[in-house]
Amino acid sequence: MSVAKKDYKRITTRSLIEMKSQGEKISMLTAYDFTMAKIVDSAGIDVILVGDSASNVMAGHETTLPITLDQMIYHASSVVRAINRALVVVDLPFGSYQSDSKEALRSAIRIMKESGGHAVKLEGGREIKDSIKKILNAGIPVMGHLGLTPQSIYKFGTYNVRAKENAEAEKLIEDAIMLEKLGCFALVCEKIPAELAKRVAESISIPVIGIGAGSDVDGQVLVIHDMLGMNNEFSPRFLRRYLNLYDQMTAAISQYVSDVKSVDFPNAGEQY
Repeated sequence: MSVAKKDYKRITTRSLIEMKSQGEKISMLTAYDFTMAKIVDSAGIDVILVGDSASNVMAGHETTLPITLDQMIYHASSVVRAINRALVVVDLPFGSYQSDSKEALRSAIRIMKESGGHAVKLEGGREIKDSIKKILNAGIPVMGHLGLTPQSIYKFGTYNVRAKENAEAEKLIEDAIMLEKLGCFALVCEKIPAELAKRVAESISIPVIGIGAGSDVDGQVLVIHDMLGMNNEFSPRFLRRYLNLYDQMTAAISQYVSDVKSVDFPNAGEQY
């Protein structure tokens, strides 16, 4: 028997936990600016992630490492001004939380105060336990992130699937349970085997959001530029392109150039 879905006027951390308990999947996309966030929010997304992937898709860096806390706050504040319904989660960037729990708290407080974001996301498990505890003790909601953690790319040396071996898989499950016990409200699992992701989702009561982690988790997240086909150079197995904006935008801009040069634009009806 199907259960009627609750109509959430505003998504909160509690909403996501309710959605998991009711078997309703959670939708999550990235956004980094006001205009895109307004469209994403209006379309009914549950969670907007202001990801440190802005380092790649907005600034053209090879990795997520260069983006700064100030830049994350700029992107997050732009997104927050656009939304009416979605929960806004902001990535703590590389170097802002790993070395010192006090610095982690200062970074999280700056994001919450200066951007108006609703929660922060940190990559890692037991190795950043103290930072997570410090942030949670200050009343700031935390989303965890396990599996492929892009901020550790130089440690792993590859963006390949994580936790294929038993030892790493068991550690991931242990870390997921630990994150729930600490008080995290949700968890992202990136690029891990689908069967392992299912085990994680069944092992904890908080939502598990997957990216490249199969369908047996509690929700999915993609980078907006990837799923809209604005980036035609990135084609992992887990990505479904819902549009091909790269070709459509290129064609539109080429037509504009042609119209300007031929004096077709502006015409008599497009001037004062």
